[in-house]
Amino acid sequence: MSATPPVIQITGLHKSFGALDVLRGVDLTARAGDVVSLIGSSGSGKSTLLRCANLLEDSQQGDILFEGEPVAWKGTGHHRRPANAEQVRRIRTNLSMVFQQFNLWAHLTILQNVMEAPVTVLGQDRAEVEDRARGYLAKVGIAEKADAWPAQLSGGQQQRAAIARALCMEPRALLFDEPTSALDPELEQEVVRVIRALAAEGRTMILVTHDMRMARDLSSHTIFLHQGKIEEQGPPSDLFGAPKSERLQQFLSHSDAA
Repeated sequence: MSATPPVIQITGLHKSFGALDVLRGVDLTARAGDVVSLIGSSGSGKSTLLRCANLLEDSQQGDILFEGEPVAWKGTGHHRRPANAEQVRRIRTNLSMVFQQFNLWAHLTILQNVMEAPVTVLGQDRAEVEDRARGYLAKVGIAEKADAWPAQLSGGQQQRAAIARALCMEPRALLFDEPTSALDPELEQEVVRVIRALAAEGRTMILVTHDMRMARDLSSHTIFLHQGKIEEQGPPSDLFGAPKSERLQQFLSHSDAA
């Protein structure tokens, strides 16, 4: 086993919104180069787990470690919060999130969107960041859209711009929250091709997806969440090829993965 700690490790995570328990003791480990897919019905806790990993949501119990470093907490239960703002900033910049709804700044060009965080949050040299940003726009296939406004791009192009923006932070891992669910099938495939290429490069990714084919084909590890708990997990060949849990069998029978 490698002595290098996982990029992210979560143990015994609990999260509730008021009286509603959304995560009930969930574990997740993503080592360098892993592609971990989170699948499950709507409301099973997939996106909440991703947001907790990135500290966009506060959890009430459990441990989160980034490259072996535990998140420092203060308070308990619903009063638990991260104790170190600098640690939170560092972890968030190293776990770049790609959202379902693109979240591009409408008043900035595509190039400016991709450059914004490295320049303003990390204080990096603007000329160096621009070179890098143009390179990532080329990588996702929209180099010619650098000077366009978000409203001038299709949904698939906007999502590819959002991926370039995440890459420009040069993070340790990419977190995808349903990156294709807002797109029609044709545009969805543009984005899937980019994610496939990133997986082939060995990038560390955690992927919440409704696309069972993508989860099956790209993952090194798949986690099936049901009602806030891990119902089944393992290599995708096991989960999709020979699911043990009746709930997973039922879930897959209603998907297009068969």
